[in-house]
Amino acid sequence: MATTATPASSAQAGTAQSSKQQWLDAYEREHAITMKVLREFPTDKADFQPHPDCRTARELAWIFVLERGLGQIVLNDGFAKGAPGESPKPPQSFDAVIAAYENAHKEFGDMVRAMPDEQLFETVKFFTGPKMLSDVQRINFLWFLLSDEIHHRGQFSVYSRMAGARVPSIYGPSKDEPWF
Repeated sequence: MATTATPASSAQAGTAQSSKQQWLDAYEREHAITMKVLREFPTDKADFQPHPDCRTARELAWIFVLERGLGQIVLNDGFAKGAPGESPKPPQSFDAVIAAYENAHKEFGDMVRAMPDEQLFETVKFFTGPKMLSDVQRINFLWFLLSDEIHHRGQFSVYSRMAGARVPSIYGPSKDEPWF
């Protein structure tokens, strides 16, 4: 019996999506995967640290929250006014880190949704090398931020395996979540 797939987005249906909508679709998709990875981590092992030079699992998970705050600063061109102050420390509870991440994700997504499309192509100041600020388009910064989330999620999946947690499917099957 043949089935007909329903398009998941306007791009699949043959209509062009705006750059902002393309990013927002990826933002929501990657967030869902990141949440799946974080929720598998054993909360009683939040202080797991695979090496003295590494962050604890709680500190690594907190980066997802900090990046949403960084995103708000950069989209508001906060680096043009000087480097931001010290980053807030993570809460002691791993569950509180996850809750903060969910909240920060929503706030940042709402900020991007409210931004007019043409503003995404304006430039803001951001790091382009060690101690070097340059002009970058907001849309390019958004993609950088999303790529960095994916990078840190990969780190976190290694922490999960080392802590004895399940590693869920991310972009394909995993040992713990096979597709067939």
